[in-house]
Amino acid sequence: MDKIIPLSVPSFQGNEKKYVDETIVTEWVSTAGSFVEAFEKKISEYNGSQNAVACANGTSALHITLLESGVSQNDEVIVPAVTFIAPINTVRYAGAQPVFMDCDDHLNIDVKKVEQFIEDECDFDGNSLKNRSSKRAIKAILPVHVFGHPVDMEYLMDLAQRYKLTVIEDATESLGSTYTMGKYKGKRTGSIGDYGCYSFNGNKIITTGGGGMIVTDNAKAASHMHYLTNQAKDDDVYFIHHEVGFNYRMTNLQAALGLAQLELLDKYIEIKRRNFQRYRSALDGHKGLFFIEEPEYSRSNYWFYTLVVERDQYSLSRDELLQKLSEKGIQTRPLWYLNHLQKPYKDCQSYKIEKAHWFYERVLSIPCSVGLREEEIDRVVSEIKH
Repeated sequence: MDKIIPLSVPSFQGNEKKYVDETIVTEWVSTAGSFVEAFEKKISEYNGSQNAVACANGTSALHITLLESGVSQNDEVIVPAVTFIAPINTVRYAGAQPVFMDCDDHLNIDVKKVEQFIEDECDFDGNSLKNRSSKRAIKAILPVHVFGHPVDMEYLMDLAQRYKLTVIEDATESLGSTYTMGKYKGKRTGSIGDYGCYSFNGNKIITTGGGGMIVTDNAKAASHMHYLTNQAKDDDVYFIHHEVGFNYRMTNLQAALGLAQLELLDKYIEIKRRNFQRYRSALDGHKGLFFIEEPEYSRSNYWFYTLVVERDQYSLSRDELLQKLSEKGIQTRPLWYLNHLQKPYKDCQSYKIEKAHWFYERVLSIPCSVGLREEEIDRVVSEIKH
């Protein structure tokens, strides 16, 4: 078998070793040290938000923002059926219940169906939104920019402001994705809602090995979230705590890696976009195959390259193609199992979920690492065509 082509692995081309070595030499490797603050500052500058809070991972970032938003027991949060399960779990961590929405043609939350749900299934008294069937208050909406492609935030923010919903952007996959037209032209994903959350897991466009980040323009909220992520410690000498806190801080060692990676982010996005164009050009017009592409109002970081495989036109089903490529040493991944069908959430409310089922049976993500070589892309394309 030829050398395996992985789905998505990190790339280290800059100052990673230099910065990490500095943490080791100075012995500041844990949750204190200059790199954490520096990484927060640089993310804020890059993102265009006023404040940033480094966290242990993207999941902890989402959990803290839900708590800071006042989401609690018996509240509800509107979430997408199509996403990794982590953001859905954080709604439960906060004691609340998810309400699942369908996806659009970019696999993002269908903002028009969200509006239909609010107008047809909820009551609004001018101050709070209540789900008519469950009688629970809907406090927030948690859109996910799936595979790096930006959600229609102009439509969604107008809706959220009209019904006084907090917006927590799960931008864990979309660092560097930008809006190119409309009200938010020039703004990056994560910088538009009340809060934005990023992940630096090993398969993301830049990595700290783990790690996450919250961004917000709300300085008071950012200060409180710093406090909560550091075990809500009020006194460093006598260990006094006035609230329940969390061990959610990023380490200095991770932040050193992240700072070096961030210096390369724009270069990585250009590589990602160029490689996507090579894939698309090579497979353009191939019967039964098409790519999920960036929405017309945006410039995506193209974190993942996602094929739609139509069995009635292509010679194989999605799963058959996955198996054939695996046999040739090419790693691929189907779409996540839909969250409203997951065992912990089967009893939760879902609203007119249709497209998500169609895409679930047909979507396959193919190798997309920053370090992917042209000859590897050509090999993947050749096997798909074969």
